[in-house]
Amino acid sequence: MTLPSPRPQTPPGLLRPLLALAIALLAWLAAPPVAVAQVHAHPDENGASVVRSLESLRDLDYRSWQVVAYRQGPPGGPVTLRIVGYPGKVRLDHPTALLVRSGRQSWQLDDITTANPKLALDGRDAAAEFNLAPLLADLQQNRPLRLELPGVFVELPVPPYVVGEWRSLPDWRETGAS
Repeated sequence: MTLPSPRPQTPPGLLRPLLALAIALLAWLAAPPVAVAQVHAHPDENGASVVRSLESLRDLDYRSWQVVAYRQGPPGGPVTLRIVGYPGKVRLDHPTALLVRSGRQSWQLDDITTANPKLALDGRDAAAEFNLAPLLADLQQNRPLRLELPGVFVELPVPPYVVGEWRSLPDWRETGAS
Protein backbone atom coordinates (compact mmCIF):
# COMPACT_ATOMS: atom_id res chain seq x y z
CA MET A 1 0.00 0.00 0.00
CA THR A 2 1.41 3.36 -1.05
CA LEU A 3 0.55 6.51 0.72
CA PRO A 4 -0.23 9.59 -1.33
CA SER A 5 2.64 12.02 -1.37
CA PRO A 6 1.98 15.13 0.68
CA ARG A 7 1.31 18.40 -1.16
CA PRO A 8 3.97 21.01 -0.79
CA GLN A 9 2.87 23.46 1.85
CA THR A 10 3.37 27.22 1.80
CA PRO A 11 5.30 28.22 4.86
CA PRO A 12 2.81 29.72 7.35
CA GLY A 13 4.71 33.01 7.61
CA LEU A 14 4.53 33.59 3.84
CA LEU A 15 0.79 33.13 3.28
CA ARG A 16 -0.35 36.40 4.86
CA PRO A 17 2.11 38.66 2.97
CA LEU A 18 1.22 36.96 -0.34
CA LEU A 19 -2.49 37.41 0.33
CA ALA A 20 -1.97 41.07 1.27
CA LEU A 21 0.07 41.62 -1.90
CA ALA A 22 -2.64 40.02 -4.04
CA ILE A 23 -5.36 42.19 -2.45
CA ALA A 24 -3.27 45.35 -2.89
CA LEU A 25 -2.61 44.49 -6.53
CA LEU A 26 -6.33 43.91 -7.20
CA ALA A 27 -7.25 47.19 -5.47
CA TRP A 28 -4.67 49.08 -7.53
CA LEU A 29 -5.93 47.57 -10.80
CA ALA A 30 -9.59 48.26 -9.93
CA ALA A 31 -9.01 51.88 -8.85
CA PRO A 32 -10.22 54.55 -11.27
CA PRO A 33 -7.52 56.55 -12.99
CA VAL A 34 -6.50 59.81 -11.38
CA ALA A 35 -8.03 62.79 -13.15
CA VAL A 36 -5.55 64.97 -14.97
CA ALA A 37 -6.24 68.62 -15.54
CA GLN A 38 -7.47 69.32 -19.05
CA VAL A 39 -6.89 73.08 -19.11
CA HIS A 40 -5.23 74.22 -22.33
CA ALA A 41 -4.20 77.60 -23.70
CA HIS A 42 -4.12 78.42 -27.41
CA PRO A 43 -4.67 81.43 -29.66
CA ASP A 44 -8.01 81.82 -31.45
CA GLU A 45 -8.29 82.64 -35.17
CA ASN A 46 -7.67 86.35 -34.39
CA GLY A 47 -4.59 85.62 -32.26
CA ALA A 48 -6.30 86.32 -28.91
CA SER A 49 -5.45 83.99 -26.05
CA VAL A 50 -8.06 81.33 -25.18
CA VAL A 51 -7.87 79.13 -22.08
CA ARG A 52 -10.29 76.21 -21.94
CA SER A 53 -11.34 73.11 -20.06
CA LEU A 54 -12.77 70.44 -22.38
CA GLU A 55 -14.59 67.37 -21.06
CA SER A 56 -16.96 64.76 -22.45
CA LEU A 57 -19.71 63.95 -19.94
CA ARG A 58 -22.76 61.67 -20.03
CA ASP A 59 -26.22 62.59 -18.81
CA LEU A 60 -28.43 60.18 -16.88
CA ASP A 61 -29.84 58.88 -20.18
CA TYR A 62 -26.24 57.98 -21.14
CA ARG A 63 -26.04 60.54 -23.95
CA SER A 64 -22.64 62.19 -24.43
CA TRP A 65 -22.16 65.94 -24.24
CA GLN A 66 -19.06 67.98 -24.86
CA VAL A 67 -18.69 70.53 -22.07
CA VAL A 68 -16.24 73.37 -22.71
CA ALA A 69 -15.56 76.18 -20.25
CA TYR A 70 -13.36 78.89 -21.72
CA ARG A 71 -11.97 82.35 -21.16
CA GLN A 72 -10.84 84.62 -23.99
CA GLY A 73 -8.23 87.28 -23.38
CA PRO A 74 -6.13 88.03 -20.30
CA PRO A 75 -6.67 86.59 -16.80
CA GLY A 76 -9.68 88.02 -15.02
CA GLY A 77 -11.90 87.92 -18.09
CA PRO A 78 -15.37 86.31 -18.20
CA VAL A 79 -15.72 82.54 -18.40
CA THR A 80 -18.25 80.97 -20.76
CA LEU A 81 -19.66 77.44 -20.62
CA ARG A 82 -20.46 75.78 -23.95
CA ILE A 83 -22.52 72.57 -24.05
CA VAL A 84 -22.48 70.70 -27.36
CA GLY A 85 -24.68 67.78 -28.33
CA TYR A 86 -24.30 65.49 -31.31
CA PRO A 87 -25.50 67.43 -34.39
CA GLY A 88 -28.63 65.87 -35.86
CA LYS A 89 -29.47 64.10 -32.60
CA VAL A 90 -30.36 67.18 -30.54
CA ARG A 91 -31.69 70.64 -31.24
CA LEU A 92 -31.21 73.33 -28.60
CA ASP A 93 -33.71 76.20 -28.47
CA HIS A 94 -32.47 79.66 -27.48
CA PRO A 95 -32.72 81.26 -25.07
CA THR A 96 -33.03 78.48 -22.50
CA ALA A 97 -31.44 79.06 -19.10
CA LEU A 98 -29.17 76.36 -17.65
CA LEU A 99 -30.14 75.22 -14.17
CA VAL A 100 -27.24 74.21 -11.90
CA ARG A 101 -27.57 72.47 -8.52
CA SER A 102 -25.08 71.55 -5.83
CA GLY A 103 -26.53 70.32 -2.57
CA ARG A 104 -29.12 72.91 -1.54
CA GLN A 105 -27.64 75.67 -3.69
CA SER A 106 -28.92 76.39 -7.17
CA TRP A 107 -28.14 78.83 -9.97
CA GLN A 108 -29.80 79.82 -13.21
CA LEU A 109 -27.23 80.69 -15.88
CA ASP A 110 -28.25 82.96 -18.75
CA ASP A 111 -28.19 81.59 -22.30
CA ILE A 112 -25.78 83.82 -24.25
CA THR A 113 -25.60 81.65 -27.39
CA THR A 114 -26.98 84.29 -29.74
CA ALA A 115 -24.21 86.73 -28.68
CA ASN A 116 -21.68 84.40 -30.37
CA PRO A 117 -21.93 85.08 -34.14
CA LYS A 118 -20.58 81.64 -35.07
CA LEU A 119 -23.19 79.81 -32.99
CA ALA A 120 -25.99 82.20 -33.90
CA LEU A 121 -25.46 81.43 -37.60
CA ASP A 122 -24.96 77.67 -37.12
CA GLY A 123 -28.16 76.02 -38.37
CA ARG A 124 -27.46 72.75 -36.55
CA ASP A 125 -28.44 74.30 -33.18
CA ALA A 126 -26.46 71.61 -31.35
CA ALA A 127 -24.60 74.01 -29.02
CA ALA A 128 -25.51 76.47 -26.29
CA GLU A 129 -23.40 78.93 -24.31
CA PHE A 130 -23.90 80.24 -20.79
CA ASN A 131 -22.32 82.89 -18.60
CA LEU A 132 -20.45 81.04 -15.80
CA ALA A 133 -19.75 84.19 -13.72
CA PRO A 134 -22.64 83.81 -11.21
CA LEU A 135 -21.70 80.21 -10.52
CA LEU A 136 -17.94 80.81 -10.21
CA ALA A 137 -18.52 83.80 -7.91
CA ASP A 138 -20.44 81.61 -5.44
CA LEU A 139 -18.41 78.38 -5.52
CA GLN A 140 -15.90 78.06 -2.70
CA GLN A 141 -15.08 74.35 -3.23
CA ASN A 142 -14.79 71.86 -6.05
CA ARG A 143 -18.14 70.22 -5.35
CA PRO A 144 -20.00 68.00 -7.82
CA LEU A 145 -22.66 69.82 -9.82
CA ARG A 146 -25.83 68.71 -11.59
CA LEU A 147 -26.80 70.56 -14.74
CA GLU A 148 -30.30 70.66 -16.21
CA LEU A 149 -31.23 72.08 -19.58
CA PRO A 150 -35.04 72.02 -19.73
CA GLY A 151 -36.36 70.09 -22.71
CA VAL A 152 -32.89 68.67 -23.45
CA PHE A 153 -31.54 66.78 -20.42
CA VAL A 154 -32.72 66.43 -16.85
CA GLU A 155 -29.37 65.82 -15.20
CA LEU A 156 -25.80 66.05 -16.44
CA PRO A 157 -23.43 65.27 -13.53
CA VAL A 158 -20.23 67.33 -13.39
CA PRO A 159 -17.47 65.75 -11.24
CA PRO A 160 -15.44 67.85 -8.75
CA TYR A 161 -12.22 67.80 -10.80
CA VAL A 162 -14.07 69.47 -13.71
CA VAL A 163 -15.47 72.09 -11.33
CA GLY A 164 -11.89 72.70 -10.16
CA GLU A 165 -10.81 73.29 -13.77
CA TRP A 166 -13.66 75.76 -14.26
CA ARG A 167 -12.76 77.61 -11.06
CA SER A 168 -9.13 77.89 -12.19
CA LEU A 169 -9.95 79.50 -15.56
CA PRO A 170 -10.42 83.16 -14.53
CA ASP A 171 -6.88 83.38 -13.11
CA TRP A 172 -5.15 80.65 -15.14
CA ARG A 173 -1.86 81.67 -16.75
CA GLU A 174 0.14 79.60 -19.20
CA THR A 175 3.26 79.96 -17.00
CA GLY A 176 1.27 78.26 -14.21
CA ALA A 177 0.75 75.12 -16.29
CA SER A 178 2.71 72.08 -15.32
